[in-house]
Amino acid sequence: MRPAPAGGSVSVEARVLLRELFDAAIASAQPALCIPRHLPEAPRGRTLVIGAGKASAAMARALEDHWPGPLSGLVVTRYGYEVACNRIEIASAAHPVPDEAGLAAATRMLEMVRGLQADDLVICLISGGGSALLPVPLPGLTLAHKQAVNRALLQSGATIGEMNCVRRHLSAIKGGRLAAACHPARVVTLMISDVPGDFPADIASGPTVGDPTTCADALAILQRYRIDVPAEVRAVLESGRGESIKPGDPRLAASELRMIATPQMALEAAAAVAQRAGVAAHVLGDSIEGEARDVGKVLAAIAQQVKRHGQPFAAPCVLLSGGETTVTVTGQGRGGRNVEFLLSLGIALNGMAGVHALAGDTDGVDGAEEIAGAYLGPDSLERAWALGRKPREALSSNDAHSFFGALGDSVVTGPTLTNVNDFRAILVL
Repeated sequence: MRPAPAGGSVSVEARVLLRELFDAAIASAQPALCIPRHLPEAPRGRTLVIGAGKASAAMARALEDHWPGPLSGLVVTRYGYEVACNRIEIASAAHPVPDEAGLAAATRMLEMVRGLQADDLVICLISGGGSALLPVPLPGLTLAHKQAVNRALLQSGATIGEMNCVRRHLSAIKGGRLAAACHPARVVTLMISDVPGDFPADIASGPTVGDPTTCADALAILQRYRIDVPAEVRAVLESGRGESIKPGDPRLAASELRMIATPQMALEAAAAVAQRAGVAAHVLGDSIEGEARDVGKVLAAIAQQVKRHGQPFAAPCVLLSGGETTVTVTGQGRGGRNVEFLLSLGIALNGMAGVHALAGDTDGVDGAEEIAGAYLGPDSLERAWALGRKPREALSSNDAHSFFGALGDSVVTGPTLTNVNDFRAILVL
């Protein structure tokens, strides 16, 4: 990064570079780039395309554009993430709390795959968000039960892995059940990972992969976070009726997984942009979890060590990380895990000169709003105080979107048509 003549210019240049890194991470996970090189050979029989997630419609379009023969199918994506296709039907539904549209689309998907033959091929397009978009409950449960559990999990502070463990054991389509329904057809799942560690069973709750977790694990998670669920939900778990399809099940023998984009790939793409700009890039991890505000404090301490002591890296440099933090909601504000992290980071840095940051969700939605994240500069707290905004009060009330919005520092991308989880970049000059 070339030095600028004035402090204000440095801030502008830092903001521009950070946004370029974020955009590069998103661009690296675009389905049009990732899909073509992972397509399977055409089968002797039918080709059916199914799937779910925030990237699934864009994945379907990329598949259509490069598939040599006939195909048909149905994928479901989040409202606003639709991409027009000619042969694959695109349905849309609510996220993160499921709705009737998602239930109807997922039910139709299960009906479409029944009766397939061994010569048929099912290409399943899975990306983050698919869990809420495939809300078919097990017998004895209703959509209302699924909605209630989803809301409670989202506010509990549970990790994405813990949330999806519970969801898998209440579902008629997740936890390998969709692949089992396709048997004996060959199933090739193309996945874009949005979870720490790229654990396939946690991406959209793993509709086409075996699940090693159990109903007992799901019950333990509910107990751990003191989540009160309807009696019908507890009965499904306690009776074992919610047990998922396990690895090694013969119905999964013809099922194959191809991971086509991951958080690590996105971080490496961002690092390459930083290095071309003359800034050393260091990836701290692609699977960082924990309370967003706690992660903010830890990464602030690392940035301070870099700035003050040149350890473990010398400035100028950018510290990159991904993963999925959590927020235990106690306030009534407008927020998301990325902006909560960023506000906590800013409070811990306390205006340290030369440290800038951007945090955002690569799907373009941090929390429940169409805001991807925000930018933080050395003057952010000072500008907030001048507007009468109190940073610690905003953090306490989970109101980071309001905080950064008042500063004009929200990052809005619109639908990105992909999802490789959280992106965090801390630039130390």
